[in-house]
Amino acid sequence: MSPSFNASNTSKSDVAVTISKLNKWYGSYHALHDIDLTVTRGERIVIAGPSGSGKSTMIRCINRLEEHQDGKIVVDGIELTKSLKKIDEVRREVGMVFQHFNLFPHLTILENCILAPIWVRGMSKKKAEEAALHYLEKVKIPEQAKKYPGQLSGGQQQRVAIARALCMSPKIMLFDEPTSALDPEMIKEVLDTIVGLAEEGMTMLCVTHEMGFARQVANRVIFMDKGEIVEQNNPKDFFDNPRHARTQQFLCQILQ
Repeated sequence: MSPSFNASNTSKSDVAVTISKLNKWYGSYHALHDIDLTVTRGERIVIAGPSGSGKSTMIRCINRLEEHQDGKIVVDGIELTKSLKKIDEVRREVGMVFQHFNLFPHLTILENCILAPIWVRGMSKKKAEEAALHYLEKVKIPEQAKKYPGQLSGGQQQRVAIARALCMSPKIMLFDEPTSALDPEMIKEVLDTIVGLAEEGMTMLCVTHEMGFARQVANRVIFMDKGEIVEQNNPKDFFDNPRHARTQQFLCQILQ
């Protein structure tokens, strides 16, 4: 059973994501076990845990990049089912940034950013370009707009990926280990960009091993192991007074 987190003071309109008794299998492998999670609007959740613990699988289920077999996911009031219409509705409101940048190498940075707003939101090219330049400015690389991804560093490409996601004006942002493919000197520039979003009140779930970032940004830290939520708490109590032996062991290893 996933340990509960007190959401008793949360009204229905304040809830961004609700996950109830979520189960996911890959063949006979049980990847997620009875996950219960409520995310409120503006909340910043960092999800930690060892490799294979189900962290990425859980957040990928939130925008149906992974299909769950049992349980319920409601995003911004829309329940995710097999309905393609509902899946599209949810994906319009949820931005995602991956470990690898997934930029189109044959398109310029600006072209990468305007593609989805034009094709998915029906935005005019002029408005899409204005939005793209605004968000490229926000992630501090407006001067790269006419370049191609291959001309940028890894850190710059990841910031483009963040700007591209923001161009869809998402209500929720998901980050799947956004710094794991970066050289150490590039990690800070990407984390600083995410910190900026957090300070503006963006609802976000971030899978990461960057525990300093978790201390700085998270309202709540979740620890997963073997497909279960083992422990969750505010950052101070999570790091200073972990309750579960498995959490204590993980923190001892990762904070050495």
